[in-house]
Amino acid sequence: EFFDDFFKNRRGPGAGPKGGDRGGDKNGELQPRKTNSLGSGFIVDAAGIVVTNNHVIADADEINVIMNDGSKFKAELVGVDKRTDLAVLKFKPTKPLVAVKFGDSDKLRLGEWVVAIGNPFSLGGTVTAGIVSARNRDISSGPYDGEVIGVNTLIISPSGGSIGIGFAVPSKTVVGVVNQLRQFGELRRGWLGVRIQQVTDEIAESLNIKPARGALIAGVEDKGPAKPAGIEPGDVVVKFDGKDIKEPKDLSRVVADTAVGKEVEVVIIRKSAEETKKVTLGRLEDTEKAVQAAAKKDEPAEKPVTQKALGLDLATLSKDLRSRYKIKDNVKGVIITNVDGASDAAEKHLSPGEVIVEVAQEAVSNAADVKKRVEQLKKDGKKSVLLLVANSDGELRFVALGVQ
Repeated sequence: EFFDDFFKNRRGPGAGPKGGDRGGDKNGELQPRKTNSLGSGFIVDAAGIVVTNNHVIADADEINVIMNDGSKFKAELVGVDKRTDLAVLKFKPTKPLVAVKFGDSDKLRLGEWVVAIGNPFSLGGTVTAGIVSARNRDISSGPYDGEVIGVNTLIISPSGGSIGIGFAVPSKTVVGVVNQLRQFGELRRGWLGVRIQQVTDEIAESLNIKPARGALIAGVEDKGPAKPAGIEPGDVVVKFDGKDIKEPKDLSRVVADTAVGKEVEVVIIRKSAEETKKVTLGRLEDTEKAVQAAAKKDEPAEKPVTQKALGLDLATLSKDLRSRYKIKDNVKGVIITNVDGASDAAEKHLSPGEVIVEVAQEAVSNAADVKKRVEQLKKDGKKSVLLLVANSDGELRFVALGVQ
């Protein structure tokens, strides 16, 4: 009887033993319920411009800004950037406002104290103190010396609660995003039109670059800004628009932050020598094209005549092999037909069906070319060889394999 009464009461007034009224209308239909999402933000312009998280206002029908004194204002959405989880709002204030100032997040040092101010779970005006534990990973925290040096966006929560590690967007990034959202209502990120990868110690040794640094160009888009500027696969970008590039993420960040249409100087290393290219940046579109996964390749019924090198079985790319591995006509080079599972090539994820386009930045057209080139590099005392490898669709990447 106790449980019957309990569940009847949970169904709401007038609920019958079979559910009856379910909290909806008289016909028992479920009605949509209004939900509220609460979060924090800060004023960046006394005219009524507010910065908050995109996840706070996403899909909202109505947005309100509530001040510390309880006054409430209806706000309009200026723009959002889902990639950085930022949103800009505006409202009409009825009295003078005080705007916060942005600090320079690049000047933060590890171990410095910071304070995060927010409104988690509608608790209102919470303050959390902490230290800067990492940089150059888009991790920071709240106001710094009275200035905003980051916007909190998420926490690490393996158990559902906080373990004291929070992530935030650095103020340097926030300023750029906010300015563009205010000016255009959207983000207009720069686009170079290249695919890049890490310059590992092995790749650096193969390219005679000391120390290992920069972003290695693995591919160039046919319709991108880099191609007419003369940037090619195998180039290593070490400086972009006057800024040093130490690793690929540096290039990605500085390109995205550069104005669309701006002409910039790009310093590259090509065949051990520095060159400067001038590039006019395009615009990175938010809607990325879906890349169709390559179909699983069937093992060839018969093994072609092959040569062995670097733990690879190599064959000249014939019409039959091109058909078996579904390799596009514009892909030229030497095909991999087998990979020794215990080899360096296997560790670097080379696989049958991929095509070696270049060896040590020289084009190859048959298996004998590859073997001959590798043997020469061994005689020259090289520890590794740099391969330019294409998949069946022609997408390129560089792989350095040990030769000794």
